[in-house]
Amino acid sequence: MLKFHSNKKNIMRKNIKTLLLAGIMGSVALVSCNKYLDINENPNNPEKSDPSLLLPTVEAALSQVVGNQFQTYGNMWSQYWTQNPSSSQYQTIDQYNMRGTNSDQAWLNLYRGALNNAEIIINTQGPAHAQYRATAYILKAYAFQLATDAFGDVPLSEALKAGDNLNPAYEKQQVVYDSIFNYIDKGVSELKSLNTSIANNPGEQDMLFKGDAQQWIAFANTLKLRAYLRISNVDPAKAEAGIKALYATNPSFVSKDVSIAYTTTGGNENPMYNEMVALGRVQNVVASGTIINAFKANNDPRQFALFEKIEGQDTIAWIAQGGYRGMNRKLVSPPAAVVGANANIPSSALAPVKLISKAESYFLQAEAALKGWGAGTVQALYESGVRAGFEALGLSSEATAYLTSAPDAQLGTGEEAQLKAIITQKYYSMCGFQGFEAWNEWRRTGYPTFFTVSKESIIGAGLFPIRMVYPNSEATTNVKYPGTISVSNPVWWDVK
Repeated sequence: MLKFHSNKKNIMRKNIKTLLLAGIMGSVALVSCNKYLDINENPNNPEKSDPSLLLPTVEAALSQVVGNQFQTYGNMWSQYWTQNPSSSQYQTIDQYNMRGTNSDQAWLNLYRGALNNAEIIINTQGPAHAQYRATAYILKAYAFQLATDAFGDVPLSEALKAGDNLNPAYEKQQVVYDSIFNYIDKGVSELKSLNTSIANNPGEQDMLFKGDAQQWIAFANTLKLRAYLRISNVDPAKAEAGIKALYATNPSFVSKDVSIAYTTTGGNENPMYNEMVALGRVQNVVASGTIINAFKANNDPRQFALFEKIEGQDTIAWIAQGGYRGMNRKLVSPPAAVVGANANIPSSALAPVKLISKAESYFLQAEAALKGWGAGTVQALYESGVRAGFEALGLSSEATAYLTSAPDAQLGTGEEAQLKAIITQKYYSMCGFQGFEAWNEWRRTGYPTFFTVSKESIIGAGLFPIRMVYPNSEATTNVKYPGTISVSNPVWWDVK
C-alpha cells in the first residue's frame, strides 16, 4: 500500500500563527459585520471573549470547511466533479495524491476557527450565556465529526487549551465519537432547560437559526442520528441503543435545509466561488461521467439544474473521472451557479453552504426505520427524501414521475436492497452541495456501487481514497503527530 510522506519543510511557529490568522480572517469575512471580530485583537483574550462575537466566527469557520476545502475533495471523490482538462488546479485530487499541505487550511479552520472559539463560549459562565453555550456544544460536536470523519484519530481532550498545550495527543476515533454524543447531549439539555427571561438570545448573530432554540434542538437530533448511523456497522449495538434512546424522546428533526446564505458583495460570497475568483476565475472543476451517466440512466432532470449545458448543445458534456489528460481542447460542462462552483457566473456567489439538508434528514430517518430503530415508515420517509432533493432545485413537480419510473428510485424489497436505494438517492440529492457527506456515506455503506477508479490514480489498481491525510502543520509542530497514513487506509467506522 503506497503511503504519502509529508513534505517536512522547516516551518517556524510564527508562520503557523500566520496561517491560523489567515484562517480566521477568511472565516470572519463571511460574517458580514466587522463588529463580530476585530482581527487586530486576540479573540482568545478573556476580556474580549464575548459569545456574541465568537458564535458567528464558529459558524463561518465551519462554512469555510464544508463549503470550500471539504467541498472540493468531497465532490471530486464522490465523482460529481473532475478536473477540467483546460486547467490544472486540482489534478492531485483526481490522482489521489494528497499531501499534508492540502489539509492545512481545513485543519486550521476546524481547530482555530471553530473548535477553539466554541470552547471559549462553552467556558463562559452565567445563566445569561446559556443559549450560547448550548449552541457551542452542538457546533463543537459537528466540528469534531467533520475532523474525525476526514482524518480518523484526532486531537480531542488536549486540543483546546489555547497556548497551554502545543502538542495535544491524538485520540482514537471511537473516543471522539463518544465525545460527539456527549457534546450533543449537553447542548440539548441546556437548550431544553433555558430560562428565556435570563438567557441572552443570539438573534441575528446566529447565522443558522437566528437564535431559535427549537431549530437548534432539531439540528442536534439530526446530527446525533447521523453520527449513530455512521458507526452502525462497526458498533451496531451502540448505534441501535443510541438511536432507540433518541426516538424515545419524541425528537424533532431538521425539516428544512440548514445552511448559511451569502451575498455578491463585500467578501461575503460563497466560499468556493470566492476561491475561484482568487484563482483568476479559472474553471477548475467540470462534470464527471460517473454522476452524469447515472443521471441519464434515470432520466433525472436534476442534471440540468446542477450542471451547465454546453453552448449550442442540449446536453451535459462530461469526461471520465480523472480523464483530463489529452483532452485540453474538449469543452466540458461546469457545475451550475446554484452550487457555487462556477467561476464565471456571478450568481455562484449566492450559493448556500448546507450543513445538513432536508433531504438528508429524511434519508437518515428512513434508514433508522429500515433498521427497526426509529419511527415512521420506510417508504414514506424515503419518498420525502427524494422529493426534498427535487424541491431544493425548484423541481418539485417532477419528483412524482421520477419516483414512478426511474430505475434507481424503486425502493425494492429486503433490507439491503432498500438500504442501497436510500443511500443512492441520498447521493443524488447531495450532488454539488454535500460532497463530503456523500463521500462519507459511500465509505460507510459502499453505495452507490458505480464509482470508477480515477484514470490518473497513483495508489494502485482498484483502490480509492478513503481518508484525508494529516496536515503538514501537525507534522512540523506537534511532537505527538502519529505519522503519515495512506489515503487508502480506512478509518475506524469504515468496515464495509
